[in-house]
Amino acid sequence: MQRNRPLRVLTWHVHGNYLYYLTQTPHEFWLVTRPGNPPGHAGRTGVLPWGPNVHEVDAAMVSQRDFDVVLYQHREHWERDRWTVLSEAQRRLPTVYLEHDPPQVNPFSERHWVTELSTLIVHVTHFNRLMWDCDNVPTRVIEHGVLVPDGVRYTGELERGVVVVNNLATRGRRLGADIYAAAAQRVPLDLVGMNAQDAGGLREIGNLDLAAFTARYRFFFNPIRWTSLGLAIIEAMTIGMPIVGLATTELPTVIVDGENGYLATDVDALVERMRALLGDPKEARRLGENARRTALERFGIERFVRDWDALLREVAS
Repeated sequence: MQRNRPLRVLTWHVHGNYLYYLTQTPHEFWLVTRPGNPPGHAGRTGVLPWGPNVHEVDAAMVSQRDFDVVLYQHREHWERDRWTVLSEAQRRLPTVYLEHDPPQVNPFSERHWVTELSTLIVHVTHFNRLMWDCDNVPTRVIEHGVLVPDGVRYTGELERGVVVVNNLATRGRRLGADIYAAAAQRVPLDLVGMNAQDAGGLREIGNLDLAAFTARYRFFFNPIRWTSLGLAIIEAMTIGMPIVGLATTELPTVIVDGENGYLATDVDALVERMRALLGDPKEARRLGENARRTALERFGIERFVRDWDALLREVAS
């Protein structure tokens, strides 16, 4: 293999924004598709400005193509597509499994389904790697990197908070449906995301419009109990927005209480913090400026691209 040529990476469209950021890496990405673009096999769909290095390959044609690395991102693809879509030779290619989530059944002793020692599991947060039982399978952490539209910055003129969660009504306690509902009775909050109306929210805001939409709100509230570090939080920080959230999972390593936002496990205390920010736009701006500094230093797209480029070349070699 020519040393510095772009690698041919076979993968799937699982999380749109993450995939868009991943494809800023200087390689050729081939997305497995199926007729009708169902979830998990959607290809270059949506409004994201996919680059010329992002291609589609029908599941029926994958076995006839040449690739350098296979990058799985979902259990279904690992357990089904690996055997029904890939050829035997492709199953022997350098393999990476990108794990987006913490364990969903047991918080500390759930065994990961990837057991092949030849596969590298990449976690998106150190918290996720800590909580998954990956046994002897090699693991790595690559923290998020984000891009936001040029010129979008926090203004905070709306005396309201914004919550960004998809399908909150059906995802329940894990995503903090009860916390959002209780807090919204005491503080003016607007929920946006897929099917937000089902939880009393507004609507879904398009990927490219979300940063500008949220920029007008006084603060970003994260009611989620158990998840990875949400990209929407980092995107909000990048435009200079203060974050208020639960001190759970990876978020306490990102938000320093009173410095770039507010964190607590006491929801009553968070409500009081949110009320205070509604009456103190100067403090909200101070926190937001610090949040932006944190995001640029830790979650810049350049570092993210370097990390993924180095990892892909390492496994391919």
